[in-house]
Order: sequence, then structure tokens, then C-alpha cells
Amino acid sequence: MKPMLQSFLFLAPMLAASWPSDGAQSAPAGKTLAKATFAGGCFWCMEHPFDELPGVVSVTSGYTGGRRKNPTYQEVSAGGTGHAEAVQVVYDPAVVSYTKLLDVFWRNIDPTVTDRQFCDVGEQYRSAVFYHDEEQRRLIEESLRELEKSKPFKEKIVTQVAPASDFWPAEEYHQHYYRKNPHRYRFYRSGCGRDVRLKQLWGK
Repeated sequence: MKPMLQSFLFLAPMLAASWPSDGAQSAPAGKTLAKATFAGGCFWCMEHPFDELPGVVSVTSGYTGGRRKNPTYQEVSAGGTGHAEAVQVVYDPAVVSYTKLLDVFWRNIDPTVTDRQFCDVGEQYRSAVFYHDEEQRRLIEESLRELEKSKPFKEKIVTQVAPASDFWPAEEYHQHYYRKNPHRYRFYRSGCGRDVRLKQLWGK
């Protein structure tokens, strides 16, 4: 997040109410679940769209794609660790497809910029899709081809595609921040211009 919008973060651990760190529902008994990992700038803003999807079991904010083990928010936000703020989605493929998750991902990011998203600048805020197996990689490539044909904007898509690596969950006060601190979340999101830019890119 931008420095001017970061100041209230220092109060976040004290202000955050007790809240479950996973998604909206428990894992269905006997179901085979899968993982998907996406980076779209501030992880606060990427949790909500996936939380709302039927078939999504949990959404966890964290750090991935970098070199340091067990990174902290302060280390990642300062840059230099190689990590991106990301969300890891656990889902039931029998209810929601990976293709649907990709569709939600694309329409909640700006795929036309490198090492930034909205007001947040740096490699830690890059957009990226991290595939967990070859089938996910195939579906990402297919999605990119379709998106290049149908996209409503002229700019080139520069979102990174990379194999999934270690995912380090973020500090508890970051998990589902939009629920714990809705007013501060809305202030950040509005101040960052996220929704304005998404509307410019994708329409209503």
C-alpha cells in the first residue's frame, strides 16, 4: 500500500476483532479439494471476490514467489524479497472450476502494468498467476489466448505466469481485513483508485 495509506496499518493488530483466518465454509466431507494461487496487488482486495464464490472453501492472504523463508509484512512491503502479496484459494473443483477462478482473477486486477497494481508500486504488488500443476498451466494459457481476443482494452497483458512455490500466510490481522475493518478497507480501496480503474478496464 502507498505510504500515505499505510499509516493506519500500525493500529490494525489492535483493532482487528477475532475472526477465522480461512474462508466462508468448512471443507466438505469426502471431497477432493484443489489450490489456486493469485497475486493482484493488495491481498486485502483479492480475498472478497473469491470468498463470494460457491465452492470456495478458504481464501488466505500471504506471500509467495520470493527468496526469503517466513517473510514478514514489513520485509515484503519494503521490497527486495521477491515475494508478491497473494491469495491462496482452496476450492472444490466439483462446484467451481479453475477457469471460473481465472475469470474472477482477471476482472479484479489491472493486467496491463508491470510491478504495480493501482496505487501500489513495486514487485511485491505485481499481478501473477501461480500454477500448481500442468493442467492449471494449460488452462491459464488458454485463458490468456481467449482474453487477448476479447479484452475491452488495447494494452498488452503483462501478468506473470509462474509455477507455484512456498506460500507463507500473512499475519493474522491481514486475514479477511475487509471484514475485520470494513471502514478502513473501503477508505484504502477508494483512495487507491482500484474500482475506478477496474471499471475503465472491464466496464461495469
